[in-house]
Amino acid sequence: MAASSNSSLSGSSVSSDAEEYQPPIWKSYLYQLQQEAPRPKRIICPREVENRPKYYGREFHGIISREQADELLGGVEGAYILRESQRQPGCYTLALRFGNQTLNYRLFHDGKHFVGEKRFESIHDLVTDGLITLYIETKAAEYISKMTTNPIYEHIGYATLLREKVSRRLSRSKNESRKTSVTNEEHTPVEKISSLVRRAALTHNDNHFNYEKTHNFKVHTFRGPHWCEYCANFMWGLIAQGVRCSDCGLNVHKQCSKHVPNDCQPDLKRIKKVYCCDLTTLVKAHNTQRPMVVDICIREIEARGLKSEGLYRVSGFTEHIEDVKMAFDRDGEKADISANIYPDINIITGALKLYFRDLPIPVITYDTYSKFIEAAKISNADERLEAVHEVLMLLPPAHYETLRYLMIHLKKVTLNEKDNFMNAENLGIVFGPTLMRPPEDSTLTTLRDMRYQKLIVQILIENEDVLF
Repeated sequence: MAASSNSSLSGSSVSSDAEEYQPPIWKSYLYQLQQEAPRPKRIICPREVENRPKYYGREFHGIISREQADELLGGVEGAYILRESQRQPGCYTLALRFGNQTLNYRLFHDGKHFVGEKRFESIHDLVTDGLITLYIETKAAEYISKMTTNPIYEHIGYATLLREKVSRRLSRSKNESRKTSVTNEEHTPVEKISSLVRRAALTHNDNHFNYEKTHNFKVHTFRGPHWCEYCANFMWGLIAQGVRCSDCGLNVHKQCSKHVPNDCQPDLKRIKKVYCCDLTTLVKAHNTQRPMVVDICIREIEARGLKSEGLYRVSGFTEHIEDVKMAFDRDGEKADISANIYPDINIITGALKLYFRDLPIPVITYDTYSKFIEAAKISNADERLEAVHEVLMLLPPAHYETLRYLMIHLKKVTLNEKDNFMNAENLGIVFGPTLMRPPEDSTLTTLRDMRYQKLIVQILIENEDVLF
């Protein structure tokens, strides 16, 4: 299929260097169809209609029948009017001429105009988008149904070229710093490469922790022509043409998003904060095994706080804990939580607990919560331990690694019990509701499960060497 010569619609093969990278040749068929789609033609009512809704214009013809609407459209492709239903006064209809027939759609307005999921600022935009969609889906129904069968996303030759290019780029970077990667370079031409290239770069980079992560797709309106990075086909329509991963920036058709592997590689530029960010998203964005806030806080606590009386039980000042949170959100791994800034170690323990409480998905995930609770109810100690171990294996890798690291730390805390008066049971009381929350936001469930939450954490601490 021929591609347009316009650089925004096509590109050359992958060059030998990242700085000269051009996108692959996109498939232009659907773009050409969009250009051919009928244009909207507003049929204006020659008289002033009483009780015309203020958000409709002269295309509104008042209460008329379907037959009258069909006659007004005159068989002109793309012609449209608005009318009020004869059978249901107060209900409005868009009458649109397409494919040699008049189509009637129930029309709604809630500040924007819509007949389906998409919402438009104007009736003209709604009709324009509708005509494009009708035309493309009529002309290319079979083509669209097969779009996902041979995606560029998994094309071996294409991926190989990307990886060869990225390998050369990374080899030069590693001479400057072992930690340098495509994700953290700033103000260089490599930023211009697509999310596909970035995905290949991070897959190739052996420093990147290969935790599986689903893409965080959200409906997106693209300004100007855009092509799907999964199937390479044009994303048609005026608005909400596809979805974008808010973590890595991957742009795909909505139907293509169902076929994209769970290989999201979050971009630090898209991660706006540390607290309240999904755990796996954060560790993949920072290229770390665990959330860096966990590592930094635990390192500080172990350096100067293991013998502190009531460690984790005693609260620090809330405003100081919030300061630490803002420091991590603002400065990331450069946040200064040293004794010079925060001499009270309880502020650091409070910040760590707050991080766990703020996670959108707890360390012990909603999916595994009930299984952990059921395991805690087993009376036989050996069987209970085995059941806990089996559920641990169900945790996502980043959650498992974070929990493992925390339990090793809390075990160290209990080894200093004679000074800090914190044993595994006490820490279980503190960390039970911090690390695990029931899927349903129910106070009754939380109160009912508290003793089992405490018991799970106690078991994890006491048996960390066996369980992990």
